[in-house]
Amino acid sequence: MLPPALLDICELEHHSVELHTAVTTHTPGLPQTEAHARAVFDTADPPLPEPDPQARLALRMHRRQVFAREAPPLYGAVVHEAALRMHFGGPKVARAQLDHILEQSERARTTVRVIPFTAGGFPGAGQSFTYAAAAISELDTVQLDSSHGSMLLNSQMKLLRYRGLLERLRSLRTAGPRFHPRHRTDPLTGPTGRPAD
Repeated sequence: MLPPALLDICELEHHSVELHTAVTTHTPGLPQTEAHARAVFDTADPPLPEPDPQARLALRMHRRQVFAREAPPLYGAVVHEAALRMHFGGPKVARAQLDHILEQSERARTTVRVIPFTAGGFPGAGQSFTYAAAAISELDTVQLDSSHGSMLLNSQMKLLRYRGLLERLRSLRTAGPRFHPRHRTDPLTGPTGRPAD
């Protein structure tokens, strides 16, 4: 049985007109490939009992349908380079995941920014959150990720704080062409095309 918090996230995304996510240690959930998501669930601690991993995987893939609807939400992601360098599922899965993020970033109404290691410290380092904007701003919600589960925030003070944090993250100088997955110096390979150290 799926935890109610996961169903809350699915409903939140379904009713949103804008989704803005910031992650530092993992790939955002919506643009994850099936193989990558499976590898993430396989590393859960404590391990997920069957049939939980398959149910979570099915839900994660179902959540992507939000982009297929007639009026998909505006989607923006700020991802740290560290998240792109993690080889969940091995190099081939990681390569396919990076290609998929690139493909998604080329969709209309979608923006993906990468914070490189060279950026040093930055606001919100270590946090992972999604700001879900509703048609009525009073219904906006922030979803926080943590090792203890998901938390939803909707007080005006918290919303104001996370809107400000998103603006500061967007103002950072983000990475350029070297993060193109087909480029010879992207995060997964060195200049010779070999896996990066």
